[in-house]
Amino acid sequence: MIRKFLRKVFSRNSPASESIATLSVIPNKRHGIRRNQINPCALKIATSLQQAGFSAYIVGGAVRDLLLGLTPKDFDVATNATPEEIHKLFRRSRIIGRRFRLVHVMCGAETVEVSTFRGPSPDHEEDSAVTPLTDAHGRLLHDNVFGSQEEDAVRRDFTVNALFYDPVKEEILDYLNGFDDIKTKKLRIIGDPVQRYREDPVRMLRAVRLASKLGMQIDAQTAQPIGDLAPLLQNVPPSRLFDEMLKLLLSGHSLSCVVELRARGLHHGLLPMLDVILEQPLGERFITIALKNTDERIKQNKPVSPGFLFAILLWHEVLSNWSALQASGEKPMPALFKAMDQVLSLQHGKLAIPRRFDAVIQEIWAMQPRFEARSGQKPFRLLSHPRFRAAYDFMQLRCESGELSAELGEWWKAFLSADSEEREKMLPKQTAGKKPRRRRSRKKPSSGSAVQPEKSNNPESL
Repeated sequence: MIRKFLRKVFSRNSPASESIATLSVIPNKRHGIRRNQINPCALKIATSLQQAGFSAYIVGGAVRDLLLGLTPKDFDVATNATPEEIHKLFRRSRIIGRRFRLVHVMCGAETVEVSTFRGPSPDHEEDSAVTPLTDAHGRLLHDNVFGSQEEDAVRRDFTVNALFYDPVKEEILDYLNGFDDIKTKKLRIIGDPVQRYREDPVRMLRAVRLASKLGMQIDAQTAQPIGDLAPLLQNVPPSRLFDEMLKLLLSGHSLSCVVELRARGLHHGLLPMLDVILEQPLGERFITIALKNTDERIKQNKPVSPGFLFAILLWHEVLSNWSALQASGEKPMPALFKAMDQVLSLQHGKLAIPRRFDAVIQEIWAMQPRFEARSGQKPFRLLSHPRFRAAYDFMQLRCESGELSAELGEWWKAFLSADSEEREKMLPKQTAGKKPRRRRSRKKPSSGSAVQPEKSNNPESL
């Protein structure tokens, strides 16, 4: 039984399931993509594979984006060569992956992902005694099956991602009418939507992200089961949800994605507090302005900090906890730090925000009360904080949304643009009759033990 299973899983000639594909060959004069538009590294890999006697194509999002007039972020290659054959052909390469083995081929500082055509999963009943292929909800656990090019097309998620571009002949091979779907701006899942979402619930999130990013309409049959199957997201590992959420937030269309998530009921299990945030008038305006600004920065190719984004999304949950703790008798600053810990602890389990972002998020939150203290040397000390810029941008968003007074934001804008003398004049005058507090003199450090200035990192970008 084990030998039979292994032969079936790693066979390159796995029997195809009932075909739903019909091949169309689209010539260059119809699609307009030229080989000089392909990344040189990916072009070299595909050409070398073909010269070695294998089939090799540029696949997925790169072909889709080129047809839409967009600049692809990545160029992936698919081939009928096995990972071992690919690795043997390219000296600077390595085989990776468990669920499905891939090869990373390096060209200088670039890395191109090369995959072997995938086939249909082995029969569930026949192989269930060896290892389960799906969980109780239908989610695929093992997918390490090689197959033909047609089978590989059918196994992809959406028709617009199932196009194969031959850089030698400059032809597109289309098995599922993905070319027509791109022309009509339609996002359509391949196969039965219910089954495909059960196999991988993240496809529901991907449908929302791609539709918003590409300006497409989700096909009616593709969209219909999403609301009912949204609870399946709770069975997805939190790390995968985090990765998908980050892609969504950094897509340049995060605002429309968040609106669509809520409309289709996909926010439950993804960002459970999103309901609370969007149902609070101040919270909804705060999120809307922040995501709109983020989208604009991405379109201008400016950097965006994931820590800053998650500080935004979770802020009103912190505010709610902070207010509750102060109402129960806690002092303001201890209550703020306690509220911060409560919210982050909850989200580490639900969304798996990596702990490397904790410091950024916590510092942005913790600095917020300090902007309201504008006396003495406090504003100057705040300016010297390594995370000042991110916290300042965050504070300005709070002012713009109406959570803080507009006067506070204007004061800080003026303070930043003023010189040292003008800044001193902007600070509140010493109260009449009240003597200034005298500083105790400090001993001058001996030579060899000079006090070193505090190190400063670059401010966190928005």
